[in-house]
Amino acid sequence: MNNAYPETPPPENEPVRAYAPGSEDRRSVQERLRELRNQTVEIPAFVGGTPVYPGSTSEVVPPHDHQHTLGEVHQSGKATVDDAIDAAMEAKAEWAAMDFSDRAAIFLRAADLIAGPYRDTLNAATMLGQGKSIHQAEIDAACELIDFLRFNVHYAEQIYRDQPNDSQGIWNQMQYRPLEGFVLAVTPFNFTAIQGNLPTAPALMGNTVLWKPASRSVYSAFFFYKILEEAGLPPGVINMLPADDGAAVGTPALQSEHFAGLHFTGSVGTFDHLWSTIGDNLDTYRTYPTIVGETGGKDFIVAHPSAHVEQLATAVVRGSFEYQGQKCSAASRLYMPESIWPDVRREITSQLDEVTVGPPEDFTNFLNAVIDQRAFDKIVGYIERAREADDAEIVYGGDYDDSTGYFIEPTIIRAHAPKETTMCEEIFGPVTTVYVYPDEEFASTLPLVDETSPYGLTGSIFARDRAAIKLASDVLEQAAGNFYINDKPTGAVVGEQPFGGARRSGTNDKAGSAYNLMRWVSPRAIKENLNPPTHHGYAWNQPDATKATDAPQEAGDGAVAS
Repeated sequence: MNNAYPETPPPENEPVRAYAPGSEDRRSVQERLRELRNQTVEIPAFVGGTPVYPGSTSEVVPPHDHQHTLGEVHQSGKATVDDAIDAAMEAKAEWAAMDFSDRAAIFLRAADLIAGPYRDTLNAATMLGQGKSIHQAEIDAACELIDFLRFNVHYAEQIYRDQPNDSQGIWNQMQYRPLEGFVLAVTPFNFTAIQGNLPTAPALMGNTVLWKPASRSVYSAFFFYKILEEAGLPPGVINMLPADDGAAVGTPALQSEHFAGLHFTGSVGTFDHLWSTIGDNLDTYRTYPTIVGETGGKDFIVAHPSAHVEQLATAVVRGSFEYQGQKCSAASRLYMPESIWPDVRREITSQLDEVTVGPPEDFTNFLNAVIDQRAFDKIVGYIERAREADDAEIVYGGDYDDSTGYFIEPTIIRAHAPKETTMCEEIFGPVTTVYVYPDEEFASTLPLVDETSPYGLTGSIFARDRAAIKLASDVLEQAAGNFYINDKPTGAVVGEQPFGGARRSGTNDKAGSAYNLMRWVSPRAIKENLNPPTHHGYAWNQPDATKATDAPQEAGDGAVAS
């Protein structure tokens, strides 16, 4: 029996490795890339800790080499989902009753496994399966995922330690119960870290989880699940249910009376559908479900005439085109003043001329392939419509090739109308659109930025004029849940910039913070009276005394003495 009150280790952000030429880190991950490329992995569902091989399979292919097969993934269906629900409910009581220090130790161990022996594996799997450069994989699959695991433990401990005040003879406690049922985690393809955080954050707080990874990132999901197993996660706590058809998992999960919460990152359309389905099924559930979701963004960079040209251009190149623009925070609309636009365009062009596009195994490639044929076709459609449009022109890039991989050049469109299609709609690819405004219209352009997009995720202002920064911060207060001053609107760090947005970007529950973890508990206030009263009477409801000797005597909490 452990009577101690242990404190979890204070978290620190995982250092980002450079992978410089000639370094051991570079050599090691390149070797792991070759090893994974030369093997084919069979990816089952995991139900109650047991691998399950249901139904048909589909291939996992690298987006930069769609003729190569990395693995075969088994497709979950209703029977598998029903079994997973049973496993989650069976594991729930024991998992919720486990001491927090024991639950925390599992996820801290998982973080250390990723930081150490499995770093190359998770990075390489993310590079091959999701088309990320080594740098993008490192800051995501290694550092951010490690940070999520470590900082979530820290924030959970803070939540549990937050207790109410007491009064004389009263001891008050707050119990942070897990939700009454299971949580469905539906995760995206573009971040291995988010893919890992969505099921583990509710699990840390004592919940059991059904995890539906994106079909386009199931390769790295498989390796992360195996890491959780090695870290000691008990069977049934997280049940992984791969499926190319999201409804194959979502429909039976949302029909269960035990559904208690949704943790989601993905498209607006899918989130709207899931939310509507939950609403239609409310009479089925034992409790009102918790809904936490992050969808997308049409993220902006606004430049003031006082902006530093080289800094601004670098933010555009990195913020718009790193990971091929497949970040919900990517800078996909730019507002540039006339006076500096020619210089900014020259600097952007100069930098992009140095950029190469190709497979991530070649570390010199700054851009890699977009995720799949569907994404390729959608992005190319926007480029071709801009090429033919009267109110837009392509000022950089615009070429593409899907013969071996889904490669698209970094592309800049100039919109001659402020609400041209590519200024308004999320493209999710290496395409950004610039609108050039007269310098004197900076103040009037800011409301245009605010109203052009239905999203509210990220955005930034570039200026050296502090009054301009203040004005932009005020006018754009609701336009971005993560707002950046003289920085690109991507790259939020766990523990530094809690991430999330409102409007059509989601519920703004700030992944990587205590705000998010609070959504996965159902608090119960407990009052214990250490000296209960023994009579119903109070001093206030006694008759007025007629003589000094007739004054009532109080006994215990206002009870009248006999």
